[in-house]
Amino acid sequence: MGYDAARVLMIRYDRKKFTAEELSLCLSHYDLGVIHSVREFPRGSRRAPKVLIEAERGRFLFKRRAHGKDRQEKVAFTHEIQLHLAAFSFPLPHLIRTRDEGHSMLVHGGHVYEMFEFMEGEGYDGSLDATEHAGTLLGQYHKLLEDFESSYRTPTGGYHDAAAINDLVRNTVASLPLENRPPAEEITSTVGAIRQTYLAAARRANELGLGEWQHQIVHGDWHPGNMLFHGGMVAAVIDYDAAREQPRVLDVANGALQFSIIGGGNDPDTWPDFADETRFARFLHGYHAVDPLSAGELQAIPYLMCEAIIAEAVLPIATTGSFGRIEGFPFLRMVQRKTNWMLDNAERLSRVLEAV
Repeated sequence: MGYDAARVLMIRYDRKKFTAEELSLCLSHYDLGVIHSVREFPRGSRRAPKVLIEAERGRFLFKRRAHGKDRQEKVAFTHEIQLHLAAFSFPLPHLIRTRDEGHSMLVHGGHVYEMFEFMEGEGYDGSLDATEHAGTLLGQYHKLLEDFESSYRTPTGGYHDAAAINDLVRNTVASLPLENRPPAEEITSTVGAIRQTYLAAARRANELGLGEWQHQIVHGDWHPGNMLFHGGMVAAVIDYDAAREQPRVLDVANGALQFSIIGGGNDPDTWPDFADETRFARFLHGYHAVDPLSAGELQAIPYLMCEAIIAEAVLPIATTGSFGRIEGFPFLRMVQRKTNWMLDNAERLSRVLEAV
């Protein structure tokens, strides 16, 4: 999860498109051979137009960076990470450099463009093998970047113990729509409980020593939607925009949350409180086998998972009053139930993890 305002993609935009002139000029900067076809690729952010290119030298994905995510220094930072990982055969779509100057991005007309090799893949099937492999790759990602020093300013911050997240929890009250609004006391009670959980979880993680643990480059948004799968394994990891410098356990805890959370339909009141503990353990097993976690990190994970799910929920709800197409307050009720379960079972979960 990348916790900045640009991540709130629940707001509806008309899908942006390239002009024919824009595409013709931009593609002339790449050596793709004869281009056979170019067609719109309507996935991901509606504010970032993409096309799938079939050419003599292969299949490619070309995109224009969305406004707000096109700061050249930040893009260069993420490219530097991807190029480093690619040099060690980490599975990701390779960046295609421009023909004349060999740049990993193209800057033209006030816009920033990127070209990637196109990789086929499927969605996450929830299998234990895919879950464990996702944990293994996160361990490899961290090992490859453990001593990496960027040429650019490295972003920091995140979902842990963040004043901005604490403020957003309070702001969810004002953002909830007036229609079908629950009684004020119920809203105040739920939001207050979530805020207290966030503060208590952050405090407990700090007590375990998180502030003293080594910082390094992390992915920042390790979840199934940022991966392509094939044959029950991760074929590629995508989207490095949330990469930043943090203790690695923040990445691990968010990944453990994302791969073990159990959802459902559009009614979050029907979602279970508990997580899928088998997937939870398999994700951690995959990671731990590559990059072993300390006892303190293992103990901190359930508390960091509480912080992560709260942060992911309150950002869009405080902005739009909803979580995607789901009403904001029922979603907050679900978050309260799930975090209560995590806190109630934190010690037992930690013992399970230590047994890994």
